[in-house]
Amino acid sequence: MQGRATGTGGMLRRVIPSTAPVLFVSNGTAEDLIGARLAGLLTRRVRYSPLVGEGRAYAALSDATRVGRVLRLPSGGFPFGSLDNLRADLRAGLVGESLGQWTDATRGASETGTVVVVGDAYALMVGTVAARMRRLPLVHVQPLLSAHYLDGLGLRGALRELNALGANRPMPYELRLARGADAVFVRDAATERYYRQRGVAARFAGSFAMDVLSVPERDLRLPAGRPVLALLPGSRDDHRESLPLMLRAAALLPEVTPVVAWPHIWDAVTLPGGWTLEHHGDAEAMARGEGTSVTLVRRAFGAVARAADIAIGTSGTANEQLAGLGVPVISFATRGPQYTAGFARRQGRLLGASLSVVGASAPELAAQVRALLGDPSRQARAALAGLTRIGPAGALPVIAAEIERLALSPLAPHSKGTRR
Repeated sequence: MQGRATGTGGMLRRVIPSTAPVLFVSNGTAEDLIGARLAGLLTRRVRYSPLVGEGRAYAALSDATRVGRVLRLPSGGFPFGSLDNLRADLRAGLVGESLGQWTDATRGASETGTVVVVGDAYALMVGTVAARMRRLPLVHVQPLLSAHYLDGLGLRGALRELNALGANRPMPYELRLARGADAVFVRDAATERYYRQRGVAARFAGSFAMDVLSVPERDLRLPAGRPVLALLPGSRDDHRESLPLMLRAAALLPEVTPVVAWPHIWDAVTLPGGWTLEHHGDAEAMARGEGTSVTLVRRAFGAVARAADIAIGTSGTANEQLAGLGVPVISFATRGPQYTAGFARRQGRLLGASLSVVGASAPELAAQVRALLGDPSRQARAALAGLTRIGPAGALPVIAAEIERLALSPLAPHSKGTRR
């Protein structure tokens, strides 16, 4: 059923059918997961336009339809993480295919009642065009920017991270777009204050990262009596470099129980030289080498996260989730595509004392694990920093209720492109 236009004070607005689906526009693995969890709380059908990858998280929903083309980027969605990332993505058709996605999203909005953007300024631009051309309500969920990224950055730091300028702070055009949205939700209280000081009526309703953290999927059957060391190589290709180093560090720590939260297929496991991998079914494997055995588990991140006493991670969201549980996290930079030196610095500013960034060597990692485990006061500071900076869960039900309200509310007329 098509919506029709009615006039109010000489302005046209669209009357939306009460059964119209919601269009989600998101651009990244974590963003897709947040969007899919949010969509699962709605009472209406869902369309989704993933701007990076296939949006597999949405595919698990029973009544979700993908619209538009699929853009597979070698960088995994981090074209500005490094010059190599950008070159590879440009060769993969970044510009042409991205422009096509704008058209796809606008067409996808034609039968929907609300547009929900989960992502950064680029996703917000795409979603804003789709919403405005179809005169639809617009909700922006911004899970990436944090005012904490500016903590101690300074001019020198900003110049060193010019490629991440828009990731460290919202650009003026993003703030302007956000002012035109019907609702804006941000990731922490500090960012809510930052946005409000700049004229955006943003809300912090809880941590998106903690909202999508799964409950323990199963009993890991880990031996008692030793601290559990969670190894988090992440969902990006950084794992090819970081997992072998994590395993070598674990071999230097006989006093802990290491377990890898593995998000890929077993064939993707990269081992240090001389190590072997034994499959124990589809969900568990054992890596052996240097006198050590390390368990790898699939589809059990929630169980690993809640069992951990300390973690080594080269991941974005997973590191934040462990910190949000009060678990100290140790990290090191890789050659990318995601967890580069710049990314590690930025995450260090975000997580404060809950994250320790060290050199990429097994002895340094092992030494840092021992130092943390042997210092209860430092563990307490790390736990407090993670709990306060990430914050509690609870945002997604609030956002879902706001989407339902907007989907049933008459759309106010536009004024110079800004919704009042």
